[in-house]
Amino acid sequence: MPHISTGVEYALHCMLYLAEPPHGVREASVRDLAELQGVPAEYVAKLFTKLHKAGLVVATEGARGGFALARPSQEISVLDVVDAIDGDKALFDCREIRARCAVFGEDAPPWATSGVCAVHAVMKNAEKRMREALAADRLSDLAGRMHAKAPRTFGPQVVKWLDERTSQRRASKS
Repeated sequence: MPHISTGVEYALHCMLYLAEPPHGVREASVRDLAELQGVPAEYVAKLFTKLHKAGLVVATEGARGGFALARPSQEISVLDVVDAIDGDKALFDCREIRARCAVFGEDAPPWATSGVCAVHAVMKNAEKRMREALAADRLSDLAGRMHAKAPRTFGPQVVKWLDERTSQRRASKS
């Protein structure tokens, strides 16, 4: 099982489309973001509930309705999204098996169990470095990489697609 869930991936991809125009839109509905990416709308709605609770997105009203980023994309780290979706869970859960060595019998000697377990120390260091790396990358960084890779027409196509969906919804309500 991966440490970082698929929900984080889906949330980041949705949020990339909310990054500042011209490549994204200022706000969009959960349903449209889900359909745009082929993800179940109910699942995306649950993700956006978590993102909203974490203060990363805000609900919007009006003709478009839906969600928008709560702050500029350069102020939202990948770690913010990971923590919002998956929680601040540890990468490693030390089970202190060093005290259970069969050679020790019922009583492990102090030298075997004193201090931090060497395995645990390595894992804590790895977690610290991972969290630092995720905190250093911003949503705006990801958006920049995505837009640098995509053809120039992609961002405007996405904006047009989302705008058409909003117009269709408005027309069907009339």
